[in-house]
Amino acid sequence: MKIGEVAAELGIEAHVLRHWEDAGALTVRRDGNGYRIYDDSALEQARTVLKLRRVGLSLPEVTAAMAPTRSAAQAVIRAKIGALESEVVHRQQAIAFLQHTVECRHRYLDDCPDCATFVREA
Repeated sequence: MKIGEVAAELGIEAHVLRHWEDAGALTVRRDGNGYRIYDDSALEQARTVLKLRRVGLSLPEVTAAMAPTRSAAQAVIRAKIGALESEVVHRQQAIAFLQHTVECRHRYLDDCPDCATFVREA
């Protein structure tokens, strides 16, 4: 497949595939004229990069996660899991605070001791 076909199949622009290749996250062979040729392996690799990007990995993290050694890849993924879990905790705290403000009986949040407690939390 050519780059345009792969881009269309994945629902992305061709320049994204070129960027992934430039960053080292994607390896694509070239034909005699220098055109990129996506075989099944390159297409699967592009799908993997796309999935890892969609779950929140940066391009450098994707490149590291696709490292040839399993331990190196797992370290990157574990670090991302930790970051996402931390983000979930922060978002849950944000939801709790906002939920309280919606239900708060005080006219001004500054008047509410519970809101003050939320505000002082890190």
